[in-house]
Amino acid sequence: MNRRPLIILGVCLFLVVDLILASVWFKFRLAPKPNGEPKLIRFESRTSLENALGRLQTEGFITDAFAANLFSRLERTPQTVQTGTYELRPGMELGEIFRVLQKPIRQMVRMPETNWARRSANLLQKANVCEADEYMALVNDPSAFKDVVKFPLPEKSLEGYLYPDTYDFPPLLGARGVILRQLANFEKKVWDGLNQPKDLHRVITIASLVELEVKEDNERPIVAGVIENRIAKGMRLQIDAAINYGIQKWRPLLRSEYKSIDSPYNLYRNDGLPPTPICSPTVKSIQAALNPARHSYLYYVAMPTGESRFAASMEEHGKNIRARKTAQRALRALRQGLTE
Repeated sequence: MNRRPLIILGVCLFLVVDLILASVWFKFRLAPKPNGEPKLIRFESRTSLENALGRLQTEGFITDAFAANLFSRLERTPQTVQTGTYELRPGMELGEIFRVLQKPIRQMVRMPETNWARRSANLLQKANVCEADEYMALVNDPSAFKDVVKFPLPEKSLEGYLYPDTYDFPPLLGARGVILRQLANFEKKVWDGLNQPKDLHRVITIASLVELEVKEDNERPIVAGVIENRIAKGMRLQIDAAINYGIQKWRPLLRSEYKSIDSPYNLYRNDGLPPTPICSPTVKSIQAALNPARHSYLYYVAMPTGESRFAASMEEHGKNIRARKTAQRALRALRQGLTE
């Protein structure tokens, strides 16, 4: 009796059973995990999909990294995961996970020029980019960045050098990643862009005062000129924004606080410039500090409309203050009339 057909049939049945069992195993190992809350996961460097799947198994997003990797090759899924942050959820189908891993989260965060570092730190924490205290610890440790920039860094604080702009700061980026991008932007736009300014720290400090004192671009060099004129005459700068920085609160000051607040940033009590910049100024303010307008003004006062009035004498300054008060009363009366 010819046993060959029976052997072939047996082998075929064995293979069919194996395929069925493999299919069942494969289906089981690729089944989604129970539904769970979305979670952010970050890859700090470009990695293979195989390694990424191993991490996803460890963190509970998939059941079996080996089976998922086999499936990815059958599906011709790209085998690289880029540096970035991704949002995944237990319970997602594997195909959906593959799609998510091909597009890291973009999160555009505006870092305003009127912010000092602590205010930016709070903004970053709110956007889940990094912890505020983590950011401030690095801001107060410039030496941690001495080998990554070409320009001279200050000794005690990066205040003023954290260039204001709109950045792609994805969640979980971390404080170092944020600061590296801000310093690179400063290097490009200020250090290289303005031909390596001399006496950089003094320039940035004056520019930060200008940034918080001026709304109109054409007034930036004028206010920078006022600051230089007062320094040349040995007059105290008497800039409110510096006191606000010293107390780390942006609010109107009480008349008594000009004398009572004991801070090196109280420029009503201390001569010269503040110890550090008081915000991160824009190129426009830095250019103004580099090229202050030549004039005789020693005083300025902001009008309700946003522009400033300048004076060379205390008498003229007094007239400008009275004009501001008149304008403020008129504006309050107008607003009251509109609400009645």
